[in-house]
Amino acid sequence: MSKSAITEQFDLVGFDPRGVGATEPAVDCNLTDGSAAGTALLAKIGTPFPTLTENDTQELADRCANGSGGMEVLEHMGTRTTAKDMDVLREVLGEEKLNFLGQSYGSRLGTVYAEEFPENVRAMVLDGAFDPNLGPQERLLASYGGFQQQFDTLAAFCAEQADCPLGTDPAAATTALQDIIRPLADNPVPAGDSELNFDGALGGVMGGLYSPDNWPLVIEGLREVQQGRGDQLFQMANAIGGVSAEGESSNLLDSSIVINCVDEDQLVGEDRAQLQADTYEVAPMMDPGGAMGEGARDKCADFPTTGELNIPYAQDIPGLPSTLVVSLTGDATTPHTGAVALAETLGSTLLTVEDDGHTVIANGVNACADAIAAAYLIDLEIPEEDQTCAADT
Repeated sequence: MSKSAITEQFDLVGFDPRGVGATEPAVDCNLTDGSAAGTALLAKIGTPFPTLTENDTQELADRCANGSGGMEVLEHMGTRTTAKDMDVLREVLGEEKLNFLGQSYGSRLGTVYAEEFPENVRAMVLDGAFDPNLGPQERLLASYGGFQQQFDTLAAFCAEQADCPLGTDPAAATTALQDIIRPLADNPVPAGDSELNFDGALGGVMGGLYSPDNWPLVIEGLREVQQGRGDQLFQMANAIGGVSAEGESSNLLDSSIVINCVDEDQLVGEDRAQLQADTYEVAPMMDPGGAMGEGARDKCADFPTTGELNIPYAQDIPGLPSTLVVSLTGDATTPHTGAVALAETLGSTLLTVEDDGHTVIANGVNACADAIAAAYLIDLEIPEEDQTCAADT
């Protein structure tokens, strides 16, 4: 079945979770207000392991609260609260049961809804899945390892191109990447009206790993850096942070900070230091070189609540009907292992797509996966055993 078969059967309803996009109030941490404090915070938060002081974390929490209606508003922007909003939306639309396609963070949202309201689920497709058993430390490590895996795949692709900036040996590509971007920590290169430093370059590379369509842009961006410019990677880093080429900013970063701070326990002390050390083990591409920072506070330290998600979540849900979990084997940010774990936890059928990228259903990239998802959503026809779809040529 094609995507049109789904639209013939269903009205498609999308919504912004609390604090996101067009919701009121939307989260606004005022990180792009032009002030020195906002600029400094944005620069730090954009790094994998920001060195945040007590003043920084209090400044961040205050900015988010002041721009979003107060601390008491931020307390109610977690995933569990938004799952309850979804059930109100279902009822307002006059639907006895929910039909849901959730992708990336939407898979976490759907999983929590299934835990809260299993009796109200008709069909649920969770694409690009979060492992519900992983706390923030383990989840980040899994994701960073996924990015390294995808970088290694990109390196093999690059090695077949003429004049690959990462060289012809994929096994040496991480070292080649470090040789290109580590010097930017002390000597940024011009990028538009700004400049590209190590963190921006790494963010641009990692942003390009979400889709193979962007791999040529990453390669071109690294060539540019070798030639003394950083425009391409700077633009890609901005895009992954929700900033358009015209400089217009969404609240993607702001809302992500608040939602994750409300959902998950913060990392403190030795746990944070261990995460940094472990990250450079599983994802050496992220290692800036030199000594690791010490004593930095978690960005969530001064937010009103943390840990609402209650990990592990969605365990042994009684009365949940058959659901479908979908995953690409080459997904950088939500690795395939997370989908395997979620399918086991929910008792779902697992649909594996042997391809690279992040999320697949209804993206027009795999007819096999779309057909299985459509048959399930429309007629509740779901394979009893796990299925695998090969990549479309």
